[in-house]
Amino acid sequence: MTRPGRLPIRTRLALVAGRSASALSQRLGRGRGAVIGGAVTLALDPAVLPRLARGRSTALVSATNGKSTTTGLLAAAVRTLGQVAFNDLGANMDTGLVATLDRERHAQYAVLEVDEAYLGPLAVATRPRCIALLNLSRDYLERGVRAKKMARHWRETTEAIDWPCTVVASADDPLVAWAVRRAPDVVWVAGGQWWPDDGALCRECLVALTWEGDRWRCERCGSSRPEPAWWLEGHTAVGPGVRVELAMGLPGRAAASHALFALASAVVMGADPERAAAAISSVRDAAGRFGVREFEGRQVHLLMAKNPASWTETVDLVRGREGTVIFAVDGRGVGGKDTALIWDAPIELLAGRAVISTGERRHDIALRLDVAGVQVEVVEDPLEAVRRVPPGPVYIAANYPAFLLILDRLEGRK
Repeated sequence: MTRPGRLPIRTRLALVAGRSASALSQRLGRGRGAVIGGAVTLALDPAVLPRLARGRSTALVSATNGKSTTTGLLAAAVRTLGQVAFNDLGANMDTGLVATLDRERHAQYAVLEVDEAYLGPLAVATRPRCIALLNLSRDYLERGVRAKKMARHWRETTEAIDWPCTVVASADDPLVAWAVRRAPDVVWVAGGQWWPDDGALCRECLVALTWEGDRWRCERCGSSRPEPAWWLEGHTAVGPGVRVELAMGLPGRAAASHALFALASAVVMGADPERAAAAISSVRDAAGRFGVREFEGRQVHLLMAKNPASWTETVDLVRGREGTVIFAVDGRGVGGKDTALIWDAPIELLAGRAVISTGERRHDIALRLDVAGVQVEVVEDPLEAVRRVPPGPVYIAANYPAFLLILDRLEGRK
């Protein structure tokens, strides 16, 4: 593996300007600085990203749900090989990738979360050794991102790969399978599919797929679930010549799936399976998700949910656990205006349980909870809601804007 050569003076000056903008943004309390810093750098040198990526072994991770968690797990696994550049702040477009790669200029490896709508240009710019594609589903409508549109974008991206690259893809998601079937090199992973609604039709024939467990098939054209190279048997990950234990440090069935994708991708990157699995199992917090934070005698578990698939996973995670459940939905920022998608999630599974609704869109969410038969209390401020409950575990399920606000407050940044 070669290291990046000396950067052109224009690139170096652009990076200095970007760092200054990032630092100023942080001092003014306007954010964490990754996006504005990258934006300034790109405005001054549009060719900066491929220059920063050159000479590294890079993995990209993309999905509608779970990409931050999977990226964090994969970064832990790849650190068994060497220094890793990792966008742990979640800035997953070109601006965030520029800031990340500049921050870790001498890292031999890069593990980068990528927004699903930006996969094509960012793959061309970084020429990754591995691309992990987990799932596709509906997301919040104000972004203008649609699962079927993303499937076409991913298909065009993976078909155009003309460098050594392995796509690690979900065999269980029909949209992902359709998108990557023509990629030059694919490793299929059976990570599970708990939200099949958005991939219910064959993309070739537009007829309903038939399902038997996780296996799906189109009776008209014969397309079907690919045979996976990786799968889970309980807590054991099974792959080509590999059987290793994944003693997960993160809760829930989705986290186990993310760990399997991370392990399969780490092996593609050259990691030893045993060492990679141990590193993955040691992770207790993924970009603020799942980690426990003490707050006035309460153990706060912060979860993020933004669309029917992720709300479904969140409900499944909290319904069997002791403690208080809080739903926090904020309307500021990207992903906060659209609350309609929560109506598709199985909130009825929490019927009879007491849940607090908080945040700017608390009344919208309270209506959904009430219709589902949940005993709901409305509290304006999320941390005031935590103060009102008895000491013990508290599970806060928050949409993206609320998640960031609550995380900053819990960690003393606001």
